[in-house]
Amino acid sequence: MLTMFRRKQAAPVLTEPVAQPATSLGAQQLAETLERDTSGLGCEAAQLRGSLEDTTAVANHQTETLAGLVSALQDIVRSQDQIHAETVGGMASMQLARESVAHVGREVSGVVETLHQVSDAAQQIAQVALQTRLVAFNASVEAKRAGEAGAGFSVVADAVKDLSTQVESISKAIQSTIGKLDQRIQSLASDLTDQASTVSTNKSRPATFHEALHGVEEGVQRISAAADASRQLTQGVNEQISLMEGEVNKARKELASAFKRSDAVLTVSERLMEVIAASGVETSDTPYIDLVKQVAGQISDALNEALASRRITLEQLFDENYQPMAGTQPQQHATRFNALMDEVLPPIQEAAILVLPDVVFCIAADRNGYISTHNQIYCHHQRPGDVVWNTANSRWRRIFNDRTGLASARNTRSFLLQTYRRDMGGGKFVLLKEVAAPITVAGKHWGGLRLAYRF
Repeated sequence: MLTMFRRKQAAPVLTEPVAQPATSLGAQQLAETLERDTSGLGCEAAQLRGSLEDTTAVANHQTETLAGLVSALQDIVRSQDQIHAETVGGMASMQLARESVAHVGREVSGVVETLHQVSDAAQQIAQVALQTRLVAFNASVEAKRAGEAGAGFSVVADAVKDLSTQVESISKAIQSTIGKLDQRIQSLASDLTDQASTVSTNKSRPATFHEALHGVEEGVQRISAAADASRQLTQGVNEQISLMEGEVNKARKELASAFKRSDAVLTVSERLMEVIAASGVETSDTPYIDLVKQVAGQISDALNEALASRRITLEQLFDENYQPMAGTQPQQHATRFNALMDEVLPPIQEAAILVLPDVVFCIAADRNGYISTHNQIYCHHQRPGDVVWNTANSRWRRIFNDRTGLASARNTRSFLLQTYRRDMGGGKFVLLKEVAAPITVAGKHWGGLRLAYRF
């Protein structure tokens, strides 16, 4: 039948046109004009619909990005609040440390006072030892004057003098040690008391504890101030993003409305093309319409024959339990009628794409848009991880449930004519016309034959 169709299309053109009535010729010219204008309208409507799809995708991506940014800002605000809480706690802890150190400083000052008392006592002991030594000296002199009678007393006087000398020496050593210890404790007390808490301008001496603590407090205060400023800035950014999010959502609604209107315009243009094609007037779409009807009939006959010969059951042929094929992207699915389709469809589909010029594909889809067997050029096995290549070159075993795919698959009229952009992957699109005819098996609508061709 395809051969006969080719011969019909390849018939020689008459050297002289056959005379036609004026009214018939006028109707033909009018139909051709309408067909060209309607086809152009369909082309523009398909391009507009595709542009709106792209813009909507961008708006959706912006919405997702803004949502992610809002979430990130919320995390930042929570971190800033935590920083603020930690700095407040740190300031309170440092204040407690300052009070504790001040208490220690006061205790050290008490120790200094006690050392002063010890030093005074040692000084008094030294004075008593000095006086005792003088008394012992005088007693020794008097004992010598007494002669033998004062000999024993002289020994005692000498011993008392030696003892007083030792006591005086020890007292002076105690005073010396207390003096050194007093200097060190005085320095420590100065570092620990609030009297030294002011920041010193003397760069030559080491900073006191309170000076160091004061520096830490200032640093923590600067961190807290920076966190507060950052929080205010973040809040402002968050408000701006909320406004942007509202504008993007508004734009998405407007795009959705425009998309529906463009879809309506595209549908009207397609219906006009169908009406013109069905009017009996020959148009540029007529050969493709006739071809798709013919090939759809051939596929219906082949599937009915397979059913009659029990190569497949009706349940298997109408299987809708699409099983995802592991490791495929875009996702591919398997069904129980794959083997039969791989056997029956290629000879018919491959022959059909050669009948007329500009045919892009000719494929049978079940009523859900599932393509079991595509044209051989698009039936390559997928390359792992190469989604762009897979999208363009591995189009079999896939479900195409977009507007055009479902409409062609579920159409039950004698033919359906549509205009659309085909996604070839990697941001590449091609503008196509598609005519579809129903495929029936055992009196039931199995799906549709899709024949796409360039304008």
